[in-house]
Amino acid sequence: MFFRRKQRNAKPTFSARLAPDWPFFAIGDVHGREDLLIQVLAHMERHAPGTPHVFVGDYIDRGDHSAGVLERLRRHQQTHSAEVICLRGNHEAMLLSFLDDPGMNGSRWLRYGGLQTLASYQVVPPSPSSARRGDWSRTRDALREAMGPETEAWLRDLPLIWRNGNLAVVHAGTDPALPIDEQPEETLLWGHPDFGELARQDETWVIHGHTIQEDITPANGCIGIDTGAYATGRLTTALVRPGTVDFFET
Repeated sequence: MFFRRKQRNAKPTFSARLAPDWPFFAIGDVHGREDLLIQVLAHMERHAPGTPHVFVGDYIDRGDHSAGVLERLRRHQQTHSAEVICLRGNHEAMLLSFLDDPGMNGSRWLRYGGLQTLASYQVVPPSPSSARRGDWSRTRDALREAMGPETEAWLRDLPLIWRNGNLAVVHAGTDPALPIDEQPEETLLWGHPDFGELARQDETWVIHGHTIQEDITPANGCIGIDTGAYATGRLTTALVRPGTVDFFET
C-alpha cells in the first residue's frame, strides 16, 4: 500500500519554484529490496503510465536480493528505454572497483554490504582476515561470471546526473559552490559537507538519495528521498511536477 505524504516547503534561503520541463518520478535507494521495487514499478504504471522515472542509485548491497534488482532494472530499462533513467550510486561504484581491483577493494566493499550482493549471486567470499590477493581474484571471477557481461556493461554505463528544467537528480549530493555541470564524480557519489547546509545560488533543485531521511523535508533546494528501504521497508517515490512534488512510499 502507498501512503501519500504532504509536501513541506523549503527554507526561505532557497525560494526557486520547482520547474521541470516535464513531470517525472524519482525513486530512492533500493538496496537489494526487489520486493519493494516490484511494488514501486506497479504503482508508477497505475498512477501515471508513461511518465519517466529516475532511480537515484544504490540498487545493491545490504538487502538480500541485489541480483534480482539489477536484472529487473536492466530489463525494465531495455523495455522502456525512453522512460527509465538509472543513475550510478556509490555502492555500484564500489562493486565496479572490486571488479577492477579485487585485492585492493574487496574488504572495503564487504564492509559496506557487498557480502549480501555476493550471496544473492551465490558467490562465497574469502575470509577478510586471512584472504590473499588470489582468493579475492577468484571471488571476483566467480561474481563476474554469475552477473554476466550484459549486467557489468550496463553498470559501467550508468550516468551520474540527470537534468530536467531547474532540477538535477544525483545520487549523493553536490557542492553548492560549483556549477551543476562541474561537479566532481566523488561529490556526486559520496556527497559534500556543505550540501544541504548552504543553498545553491543558481536556483537548481537537487533530488538525491544516499543519506537516510526519517521524514522527507525539502530544504535549501535539496530533496532527499532515501528512506532506508533495506531496513525500514519504506521505498520512497517522488512525483515531481511544475510547482509541486508528491511523495509515495511502500
